[in-house]
Amino acid sequence: MIRLSREITLFAVGGVGGLVVDAGIVQLLVGIENWNPYLARVLSFLLAATFTWWWNRRYTFAARSSDRAAHAEWLHWVGLMSFGAVINYGIYALLLMNFPALHRWPAVAAAAGSAVAALVNFSTARGVLFKVTKTSS
Repeated sequence: MIRLSREITLFAVGGVGGLVVDAGIVQLLVGIENWNPYLARVLSFLLAATFTWWWNRRYTFAARSSDRAAHAEWLHWVGLMSFGAVINYGIYALLLMNFPALHRWPAVAAAAGSAVAALVNFSTARGVLFKVTKTSS
């Protein structure tokens, strides 16, 4: 139970870091570079997913293993996180469509989508990818 609590806490910390990457990049691309907010979110999500994979591999699930090489693990991570990404992006797009003022502040919509998708992401990361507990040799 203590390990689960620690994993949830570390996953949340990594998620906040991922949100900073995601929201910061989408805001930069839309606000400064005048990108389309929908296309900007695709790039910002991929970069945030890469950060969260690294964080969770190194810290959150350090006592667990995927039994995969790093590049295969990253691909599996991105694939699994795509479930959460669909939820995340759906909420993001729904908010942008219903609240036009958020086109100037897409980071707010990105944060809302990220918060809702976090539960799905933790469950799939822990239960599917990092499901094997490492043993001491």
